[in-house]
This record gives sequence, structure tokens and C-alpha cells, in this order.
Amino acid sequence: MSALVPPGSTDTVFSVDTLLKYMGDDDKARAVVTKIVRDACAPAMTPLLQAHQAIAEGRLADAGRIFHALRGSVGSLGARRLVTASLALELALAEQRMADIPALFAAVEDAYRQVLDQAGDWLAAHASDRGRP
Repeated sequence: MSALVPPGSTDTVFSVDTLLKYMGDDDKARAVVTKIVRDACAPAMTPLLQAHQAIAEGRLADAGRIFHALRGSVGSLGARRLVTASLALELALAEQRMADIPALFAAVEDAYRQVLDQAGDWLAAHASDRGRP
């Protein structure tokens, strides 16, 4: 667990329960949410690789935009832990706090990997609901 998320935190890694509930929690809602989860996770680690490159090249504003977009796309999946970590990193990038960026980047990476893992598990568990992966 990262320093940004204290032990016993209620920040979720991944949960689409609320999204499903708002959409009616029926077959149609599950199909739509499945597509949302797939689309949000499709880029896999590409955004982090792009942000890492941008930071290495001194393009901190570009890196901040990448994390902002990632937070927006994955935030709807109940990824509160990632949102918290990403916000802290975006602020450090905007303030050019170079000493803080590596640890904050690592926290975002850890949170994002957890989202991808749990989303993958969710997709695998719900693939049988519709008879396809």
C-alpha cells in the first residue's frame, strides 16, 4: 500500500457496483459497463509509459494532462485510490516538485496496476454472463 493511502483506508481500487446500480443493474447495464471497463483498460500501461517519457523530457505539463485523462477515464470505475494518487502527482507536476515526482509516480503506477488487475478479474468473472470474453 502506498504512503498516499493509509492502512485501513476506504479508498477503493475498483468497483462498478454503483455504476451498475445507476444503470439499472440488468443485462443491458452489465453489457454497457463491460464495454466501459474494457475501453478504460484497453490502453493498459501505455499512458504511464507516455507520462514517464514526458517527465524524462521535462514536459511536465504534458505528463500532467496524461494523468488527468487517465484519472477521468478510470475514475468512473470506482478507482478512488488511483484518483487520490493521480491528483497528488498532478499537483507535484504542476508545482514542479521534482523530488516528489518519483515516489508519487510509483504510487500512481501501483494503484493503476491494481485497477487493471481487478478490472481484468471482473471482466473474466462477467464474461460468462454474456457468453463471451
